[in-house]
Amino acid sequence: MAEFTMELNDEQKEVRDWIHGFAADVMRPAAAEWDEREETPWPVIQEAAKIGLYSLDFYAQQFFDPTGLGIPMTMEELFWGDAGIGLSIVGTGLAAVGVLANGTEEQIGTWVPQMYGDVNDVKVAAFCSSEPDAGSDVAAMRTRAVYDEAKDEWVLNGTKTWATNGGIANIHVVVAVVDPELGSKGHASFLVPPNTPGLSQGQKFKKHGIRASHTAEVVLENVRVPGHCLLGGKEKLDERLARARERAKAGTERVKNAAMATFEASRPAVGAMAVGTARAAYEEALEYATTRSQFGRPIIDNQGVAFQLADMRTQIDAARLLVWRASWMAVTGKPFTSAEGSMSKLFASEVAKKVTAQAVQILGGNGFTREYPVERMHRDAAIYTIFEGTSEIQRLVIARTLSGMPIR
Repeated sequence: MAEFTMELNDEQKEVRDWIHGFAADVMRPAAAEWDEREETPWPVIQEAAKIGLYSLDFYAQQFFDPTGLGIPMTMEELFWGDAGIGLSIVGTGLAAVGVLANGTEEQIGTWVPQMYGDVNDVKVAAFCSSEPDAGSDVAAMRTRAVYDEAKDEWVLNGTKTWATNGGIANIHVVVAVVDPELGSKGHASFLVPPNTPGLSQGQKFKKHGIRASHTAEVVLENVRVPGHCLLGGKEKLDERLARARERAKAGTERVKNAAMATFEASRPAVGAMAVGTARAAYEEALEYATTRSQFGRPIIDNQGVAFQLADMRTQIDAARLLVWRASWMAVTGKPFTSAEGSMSKLFASEVAKKVTAQAVQILGGNGFTREYPVERMHRDAAIYTIFEGTSEIQRLVIARTLSGMPIR
């Protein structure tokens, strides 16, 4: 078992510097353009694929890093480059995590490579969980999956929303209700192969931030998928549903649902994204404060500015440590007895919002214009306290874990 460390090894440093170079040389120069266009930056994704940064092999290596720091290190550097483009590059990973968390070895080997495509034909994937009336309240999910035993097919109907890469993905991973009486415990995840009839893109959202990342509704109308597209297989699903029914009768229901398994695995990674955005804004503010003069001296000579920067850096480092701890715990199999995964996501998300706002303030009027990147970073940071579990939901998870009480 790897010991927790705050020091990257030589190989990790080399990978970090490589990603940082791509973020600085390729992502940052393109960030403003794709933010304005509000389109998927396919050329940038392809450049990432050419060097192996957008590939199953690379993310598998980072995912299985025995220290647990591979993924958060990668996320921080990419989102230091730009959050919108960064999410376009890593958005496929959420769908891949959904398969890794719930699928069989055969399903992982068959479907995850198809999510990325190859250098000459880059693909993306989408994880579809949220619905118009079911965001944080996963028990309110209405998308249904009904098994057609005669054809060994599942029939999916419903509408998903806020899906990264929704509608443009090669592979969609869809969470649906298979047993409505079990609430959130009656959910399962399904793979929808390319060009499956009945799946279409609904509304594409025009967003406040992360605008280079495609976010849309996904409409499912009598979508038929083969039985082997049920993640984990039907036998495992039937066993899980049977246990859930028994526990529901006994009043000891503790089974996790498919969507939550994915979110728990990804929360520290989202925290790392927030750290990257916060760090980028802090660095911009620090450089500006040391070069911008007022009343004959750099503005950092004023304690009001200098102390803000000191607090910003302190909070960023604290957020990174929480993210690294949770990532290390996850990879070494240590249980989140105090909801450490939610802690890392909550704190880092709030830090990103605060630090980017402070960066805008330090730059003053310039920070309020699109001539300087902190304006975009501030808009991008707003998403971290919302997606993959709002800050309020993270606090609820933490409070429930600490108290053992069904806090509402």
